[in-house]
Amino acid sequence: MNLKVLLAKLAERYGRKTAIVFHDRRVSFLELEQTSNRVAHALIKLGVRKGDRVAMLLSNSPEFAAVYFGIVKTGGLAVLLDPKFKFMELASLLDDCQPKLLVTESPYLEPLAPFLSRLKSVKRVITLNSGGGADFLSYSDMIADSPDGPVAGVEIGPDDLAHIAYSSAPAYRPRGAMLVHQDIITSAELSAEAVQQTEKDVEMLFALPLHHAFGLIIVFLGALARGSTVVMLPGVSIDELTQVIEREKVTIFMGVPFVFELMLRVVEQEELKSDLSSLRLCLSAGSTLNTGTMERFQRVFGLGLAQFYGLTEGVSAVTYQSRGGADDKLTSVGKPLPGYVIKVVDDSGKELAVNQVGEVIVRGPIMKGYYRNPNATAEVIKNGWLYTGDLGRIDKDGSLFLVGLKREMIITKGQNIFPTDIEKVLRSHPQVAEAAVVGVPDELRGEVVRAVISLKHGVSLTDADIIRFCREYLADYKLPRQVIFVKSLPKTAAGKISKEALRALLFHPNPVQSH
Repeated sequence: MNLKVLLAKLAERYGRKTAIVFHDRRVSFLELEQTSNRVAHALIKLGVRKGDRVAMLLSNSPEFAAVYFGIVKTGGLAVLLDPKFKFMELASLLDDCQPKLLVTESPYLEPLAPFLSRLKSVKRVITLNSGGGADFLSYSDMIADSPDGPVAGVEIGPDDLAHIAYSSAPAYRPRGAMLVHQDIITSAELSAEAVQQTEKDVEMLFALPLHHAFGLIIVFLGALARGSTVVMLPGVSIDELTQVIEREKVTIFMGVPFVFELMLRVVEQEELKSDLSSLRLCLSAGSTLNTGTMERFQRVFGLGLAQFYGLTEGVSAVTYQSRGGADDKLTSVGKPLPGYVIKVVDDSGKELAVNQVGEVIVRGPIMKGYYRNPNATAEVIKNGWLYTGDLGRIDKDGSLFLVGLKREMIITKGQNIFPTDIEKVLRSHPQVAEAAVVGVPDELRGEVVRAVISLKHGVSLTDADIIRFCREYLADYKLPRQVIFVKSLPKTAAGKISKEALRALLFHPNPVQSH
């Protein structure tokens, strides 16, 4: 099976049934099939061939879906990019994947436009709206004369690559996970089966980007595979979310812990004005779910929060924990989905006994590897096992409990942040001598970024100066929320900055003072 065949079968089966709701638009399965065919024909006319990369810098919309399916129907690879990234972050990823085309939209196009000449591989830029000028090809013009019939003459096998996802490494040292058609379909179907999804369900896609595996594969493709309707709601307004749940009679809502905590805070401060009785399932993924959030959500909304655990390299969901589990499983992320096997191992790769903590490794439908990076691939895929970098334990019943990260990473609102990205930018400031960042616990966001900086002799900067500088180079969610200035940073015996010693200083009852 491939994604081209999957969508054709779904369009044949469900026809005029609504696949996507977006504002006042309703897009049927048949319309999505026909529009994506038009996109595919247009891309082929522009020279896209099997194996070519087409980059997507888009927010959630029916057009995102049509472009994604259109690309994979050509045999090309969709490269899913985060619109929140700044140019230097994007340039690193685009240099890595060398796309032939870039599909984007306002407001993401305008700040990129002056730099596009530096992207030598990009032959054309396609924009969803009219902004940008004559140098760009309008999406509507591109597909205006394209046929909406099937795309012939392109052989796509189940093990052919469908897309490249960058979420597994710092933006400045990119690792693009290569995912194949069949594994994407299998993962979508497994997650849908786990939650017993049917064509009667209406699923909310809110505050989850389609460029991320959770939003694209678990929520969107999982829903389509079962004939469900997906309601796409941009923004992060909880009031609008609850209103749309009531209006569209949403039955399934999946999100990151940040969103569920935000829902609770809004409802606990104000009386709930919307009827949410249509909801039968709420599910969290993306980062560890706080037990207090789970208990409060059950009390306030009358629903337990189910959980998925997964990662992009594992295609998407790997384990599932249903709501209303036993008390001793409250902090568990569940058992493996069918087709997946998990183990916990020590640093030598030896499997550990029950409840011993080690690195979680996974076997099953996993990524094919990192794009053009065999060395990085060999670091994480060993003898068919994916080494996740997550620390956990498995109890006697086979349930997985996550306890931390083996790799250095900060998770805020479900977004992975690699400290090296921020440190690279901080150290490039002409007045900064040394810099390091760590994650600080935050009740709402999970963690936030704290930067610790030593300035060059005789200069002075404020935290606002530092944040303003970072804003030019980093996505907003990576920006330090706290900046501390010190005379010098603690070092290891080898002369490197010691994060362990830094954390001990920062979290000491009498923390280091800025100067």
